[in-house]
Amino acid sequence: MRRCWLIAAVLAIPTVLAAQAPATQTATLSLSEALAQAKNHNPLFRQRLNNAATARMQLRNAYGGLLPNASVSGGMDYTGAGTASFGQGFTNATSATVGSSYSLGLTWQFDGARLMAPREQKAASRAVDEEIANEESDLRFAVTQQYLTSLQASAQVAVARQQVERNQNFLELASAKYRVGQGTLIEVRQAEVQKAQSDVALLRAVQADYEAKIELFRRIGVPSPIAVDQVALSDSFAVTEPTYDVGQLLSQAREQNPALRALEARRRSADVGVTSAKTAFLPSLSVRAGWSAFTQQQTDDNLLLSQTLGGALGSAGQCISQDSIRVGAGLTPIGNAGCYQNAGLDPTGTQLSPQARRQVLKANSTFPFEFTKQPFSIGLTISLPLFTGFGRSLRLQQAREFALDADESVRAQALQVEADVQSRYLAIATAYKAIAVQGSSRDAARDQLRLAQDRYRLGSGTALEVSDAQNTVQRAEGDYVTAIYDYHKAVAALEAAVGRPLRP
Repeated sequence: MRRCWLIAAVLAIPTVLAAQAPATQTATLSLSEALAQAKNHNPLFRQRLNNAATARMQLRNAYGGLLPNASVSGGMDYTGAGTASFGQGFTNATSATVGSSYSLGLTWQFDGARLMAPREQKAASRAVDEEIANEESDLRFAVTQQYLTSLQASAQVAVARQQVERNQNFLELASAKYRVGQGTLIEVRQAEVQKAQSDVALLRAVQADYEAKIELFRRIGVPSPIAVDQVALSDSFAVTEPTYDVGQLLSQAREQNPALRALEARRRSADVGVTSAKTAFLPSLSVRAGWSAFTQQQTDDNLLLSQTLGGALGSAGQCISQDSIRVGAGLTPIGNAGCYQNAGLDPTGTQLSPQARRQVLKANSTFPFEFTKQPFSIGLTISLPLFTGFGRSLRLQQAREFALDADESVRAQALQVEADVQSRYLAIATAYKAIAVQGSSRDAARDQLRLAQDRYRLGSGTALEVSDAQNTVQRAEGDYVTAIYDYHKAVAALEAAVGRPLRP
């Protein structure tokens, strides 16, 4: 008996939570707002969006592959002074030289892979867009499900608070009967135990409510801007009898299901890949064109003039020796002065003339921009690969297998979509009927509790009957809330399977 008293005393410690009013809610969040924020902030969805930019750049790169490649280069060089050897003991002093050059080249290549690349990348880009749409659909479903879970958790908190209120009333009634001698202390302690258990249940329900909201914000991709106990979910959803046409839903799902559309886009991309792999057996064409120029300037003007003078003296000597042959042939002689002048020497025949010196120095002063252009060049090459191992055949076989795998993936997803639509439609019908059953059960449990309370109040019933009735009501009300949100979640799941909203 003493042990019972100790247990009752511990369980009778009043809890503060039951006496507190619900936390003041200072912010609301609708489902549309949650979905919009999720599109902007969910990390996984943002990662998927990044793929779109890469796909667009790959498409641009594929079109760029059809244009000629242009390259331009320029440079400068320096060669030090020294002695050049020509073999057999012949050497020649050389001046240090500086030079510059540029070249401009165009290369235009045509082959099957380049011609097919834009079409292949278009198909891949469309597949990426469909995969993003599928990711968005998955995100919408995940956020909607968690939003409904949060609403369900809030509704369960209301059920738990109502149970706390009932147990508090039962405790007050048992205490009042005990004070007037119509009840026993056991009944009071039993009511206190019931009250303590409902307080703990409320604590856990509130915790589940907060955790559901925390998870909702995690799926949105942002932390809660305020404490979660100050956030209220503003949307509510009506329960209506399902009147969907299964055949119409299946037809819409085949056309609009995001996952199916994404796989079909990948299949079309794989088909293009097969065509692209076949082009490896076709010839390729390459066109090349180029422009170039250079400069070369000796840095030692004295050595350049000395070498030029040597050449001029040799030319003048040859001219003078040939002049006697002209006289013998009856031709007019050039004379020494004419030979000197033609060779660029002064009248003495020992030095370059001033004009020749200026011309030599001017011709040497080309660095860095007085370019000497090289002839324009152009070339055309046609290549037909005859045997390159079995690499091309391997790539073609891999492309065909990938396309076949894509076909099977589409077929498997189509079967999955059909099964999902049918099963989720059945889930909606079952959930709708369960709501009516659980509603009747809840009403019956409330009547049972009212009768038990009236019997206990009049002295013809027991506290155990009231306690059992209260537990039954709590379970019935909780099951009713669960049935309602099972229905809403089933509708959201069917919407995800079909690929479009079904609620008006």
